[in-house]
This record gives sequence, structure tokens and C-alpha cells, in this order.
Amino acid sequence: MKQTLAKAQIEAEMTSRFGAVFKLGEKPPAQFLPSGVLEIDALTGGGLPRGAISEIVGATSSGRITLLLSVLAWATANNEICVLVDTSDSFDPASASNAQVDFNRLLWVRCGNSLERAFKATDLLLQSGGFGLVALNLADVAAKYTRRILSSWWFRFRRAIENTPTALVVVTPVACVRSCASVVLELKNEGAIWPVSRPLALQTSDTIQDRKQSANMRQLSLVSNSRSRPHQSSLLTHSHLMQSIDVGVNLAKPTSWTQGPARFSCVVRPE
Repeated sequence: MKQTLAKAQIEAEMTSRFGAVFKLGEKPPAQFLPSGVLEIDALTGGGLPRGAISEIVGATSSGRITLLLSVLAWATANNEICVLVDTSDSFDPASASNAQVDFNRLLWVRCGNSLERAFKATDLLLQSGGFGLVALNLADVAAKYTRRILSSWWFRFRRAIENTPTALVVVTPVACVRSCASVVLELKNEGAIWPVSRPLALQTSDTIQDRKQSANMRQLSLVSNSRSRPHQSSLLTHSHLMQSIDVGVNLAKPTSWTQGPARFSCVVRPE
């Protein structure tokens, strides 16, 4: 009791002499940038936290780039200025266009397979500010190199964006951001799950005869605005592709745990 009174007296004395400069302010509630996937947003309490680092971890074909495109599509559609730092020059504009990413609000930084260039570019972008989303794509960098990344880089990045509306998303083959990440999304692919069991033909026919044969078969399309306009029940959406993916979520401040593991549902949007 005496210690509490003494602490209160000291705080009152310091406040009377120097104002509230020594008083710790209350941290405002965390703001989030939605990922575009409802199941993930429900797990993290709203999406990817702003002013913090989120890490997407997964092997090849685990859905990591699909999730990244989903985040970029939502952010650019909601007037966020975004940056993609492409370490290995593996970004596919056609896939991004199909995912409805607005290129007028996206800055694509190509680094020519140079990890050093990628980190220096990311540092300059974060220090300059003004971006709603900065994505650092290390997906195609060998795991042995990502594990060697110095922790000082991640601390520097976290310090640069704290108390800002910028969300930093890092896509990696193995977890490497460590304690500097507020959210870690680990994606694992259990195997392909197709929407129907009937024979399906991809739109790759070149000859007239092949086109006639494929016309009698149901078509697959990853986008709803395909020229072929297939029947809605035959659309292969990103939700279908992510059905077989398990997402493990490791949460740290400022987010809080809300639900169990995420499971994705198939949603076909009408034409």
C-alpha cells in the first residue's frame, strides 16, 4: 500500500513539474487490412495488422501467392497505394489481373534475384511512408538464404512502420521473421480438391476439332469474366483451390486469438 501511494505521489509530482511527458499513453486499438479471405480475417480478428509485420509461410503450391494476390486485390480496390518488392522477378501480371489487382495503385519493384536490393528497396519504401501495404516476396528464395537474414533488418522494418497505417507482408518459404512478426500464416496443401468429378477440359484447345470436342465438356475458369462464360457450377474459383489448404495462425500483439483452424468454403460469384 505504501509503495502504491509513493508511486502515485512521484507521478503527481512529475506531472506537476513537467506535464504528461512521462505518462505512458494508452495504445490505440489495432487497425487491420483485410486479406480478402473471410476465414483468415475471422481468425486474426480483422485481417493483417497495420503498423506491424505479417508473415505468410508456405512451400511451393501451398497457396501463398494466391493469398498475396487476394490481399493486393482487396487493398487496391479500396484505394490503398501498394508496393510489391519482387525479389526473384517471379510476379505474374496476368494472374494478378485475373485476381482483379488494380495496377494503377500498385508499384512493382523488380530486384533481379538480389536479396540485398530487395531489403534496401523495402527499407527505403518503409522509411518514406505513405503506403497502405508493402509486400516483400521472398517465396522463391532458397530457404537456406532466408534463414540467414539478420534479425536487425526485421527490427528496423518493424520500427519504421509502428504507429503508421502501413502493413508489411512478407512471403517466405520458411519462417524467418521470428519474433518481429505480429501474425504468421503458415499454409500447407493437403492435395487438390476439384469441384466436380466429371471430366473437365481446360481452355487450351488449338485446333477446330479440339474445340468441337471440348465444347461438349465442362470448362474450368479461374475468373468469372472469362470469354467462354461457362456455367456457374463449373467455375473453378480461388476458394476451390484453397479448400485443400490448412492455415496455421500464430498470433502476437496487437492481435488476439478468436477461433480455431481455418477451413475454406467454395463460393461461386454470379456473373
